[in-house]
Amino acid sequence: MMDWTDRHCRYFHRLLSRRTLLYTEMVTTGALLHGDVPRHLRYNIEEHPLALQLGGSEPADLAHCARLGEQWGYDEINLNCGCPSERVQRGAFGACLMAEPALVADCVKAMLDVVGIPVTVKHRIGIDRAERYDFVRDFVGALHQAGCNTFIVHARNAWLQGLSPKENREVPPLRYSLVHQLKLDFPGCQIEINGGLTNNEQVQAQLQQVDGVMIGREAYHNPWWLIEWDALFYGEVASESTREQIEEHMVAYMLRQASEFGTPWYPIARHMLGLRHGLPGARRWRQVWSDHRLKARDPREVMALARGEQSVQA
Repeated sequence: MMDWTDRHCRYFHRLLSRRTLLYTEMVTTGALLHGDVPRHLRYNIEEHPLALQLGGSEPADLAHCARLGEQWGYDEINLNCGCPSERVQRGAFGACLMAEPALVADCVKAMLDVVGIPVTVKHRIGIDRAERYDFVRDFVGALHQAGCNTFIVHARNAWLQGLSPKENREVPPLRYSLVHQLKLDFPGCQIEINGGLTNNEQVQAQLQQVDGVMIGREAYHNPWWLIEWDALFYGEVASESTREQIEEHMVAYMLRQASEFGTPWYPIARHMLGLRHGLPGARRWRQVWSDHRLKARDPREVMALARGEQSVQA
């Protein structure tokens, strides 16, 4: 979810679900060691509970960055061992790390040695075309011995050559049964599943087999789905918020971000374009909020245009 789940996106999602654990986009150790730390780690206090997802393969570097994450107030550190992109592979991290469980175990231990918050790992069920269960079992076993107790498992292999990141989310077959077997083999671990889940019935079925579910792109493209989660999965009172109220909250947030940081409204608005997914008039609403000719306008005016309360005049 790089370039997707930034702090503006997470603020939006938090308006829809109070309880769901949110993850940052992957932040590389290099970005934190040599870049602008506040730019990468700044978040809105409303985003909690919030996990910082790191990308890296050097134990000392990851330990330093995990300590930074804890100091900034994150609730969890998550190591990405699932991203298959060539750019990530060139950095020697992501899914290719699954071929080096001893190194990943060292990374996990190095982070656990310096933080008091959970360290978790997100990974695939295998790499390339090897489909043996013992590969992912041994990977999880090595990390569990190093002290990791929570695994978020994308139930597909990652093909490191020949597929784009998008194809890696679609071509390798989903094999949920391998994730279920991990829970049977590691009953003391928190095993969470990811990949291909698009409705509440599927999520509830998975929760009969594993401890948790991670939703990625479906939550981004169809964010109104989140409005049901606190009541369905956490036993809380159902939200009475409307889409219009959520949009108004986001406009107020845009105004605050402009005042405090000089952030224009349009990089924030892009994250809420799925809010009216499936409703009549959704296309025109998206077009207005995406219209770059309106960049100089006050977001309150843009909201009025999107709702049809004014005519669009660039």
